[in-house]
Amino acid sequence: MNLPASFYARPTLEVAEELIGKVLVHEVRGRRTSGIIVETEAYIGESDPACHAAPGPTKRNAPLYGPPGRAYVYFNYGMHYLVNAVTEREGSPAAVLIRALEPLEGVDTMFRRRGLKTDAGRRFSGAAGENRRPASVLCSGPGNLTKAMAINLRQNCADLTRSQLTIEDRGIRPGRLTWSSRIGIRVGTEQEWRCYWSGHPSVSGRLR
Repeated sequence: MNLPASFYARPTLEVAEELIGKVLVHEVRGRRTSGIIVETEAYIGESDPACHAAPGPTKRNAPLYGPPGRAYVYFNYGMHYLVNAVTEREGSPAAVLIRALEPLEGVDTMFRRRGLKTDAGRRFSGAAGENRRPASVLCSGPGNLTKAMAINLRQNCADLTRSQLTIEDRGIRPGRLTWSSRIGIRVGTEQEWRCYWSGHPSVSGRLR
């Protein structure tokens, strides 16, 4: 069942926590990929220096000021697309960055999109001769998951409740959750607004 808009129209930290265990789904030309959300980060308002709303309304950050339950997708450092779920009431800029997934459906498609190969029927990330890692890390990191799931600027402003990009509740209950400082940013690092499924192999970055 797709999450309703009312799920997102709440305090961002609550949404960030309750998204853990939900399933991100994307369908592209009949190919369906999905993954269980295991790591999120909250970005809240113009007073948060790490939030894109910090400078006030702009053309780029307009989705943050829009209705809750929409996707906010942007191109980061000219390298990766990142996908967020817009939260709070319309006009209050905030969102939850989806940082990592446990691959669920369309794993072979994810491998092809990431340019990785399998080895004797076993799914690994990393080329031959490298320190290969299991498929659980295919979507570990916000840039990796958007590449694996073919999410880009075409999905910016997509309605997460009923478009080809949705978030579903499949009754998955995560284990223990941990909050930590956000990672991959230079400002606002004092806020412990990163939530993740403790000990899960798909969680990204440091402070696991």
